[in-house]
Amino acid sequence: MAHIAENIGIGSFRAPFGGLFGRIADAFARRRVYNRTYAELNALTTRELDDLGISRSMISRLAYEAAFEN
Repeated sequence: MAHIAENIGIGSFRAPFGGLFGRIADAFARRRVYNRTYAELNALTTRELDDLGISRSMISRLAYEAAFEN
């Protein structure tokens, strides 16, 4: 009777999960960028936003573009 030993490397174990964890980490990083951008723009006064050519109604769209459209 033959005994067959098969070594499963750690890389083959992580492969199916590595992509999932990478996508989760990417989603958290993008959300942090969105929240930080939104907070920084929202903290500006209306006059400062006007100087930049930004209206308050544009803040969420600009934060979304900064985080998710690259």
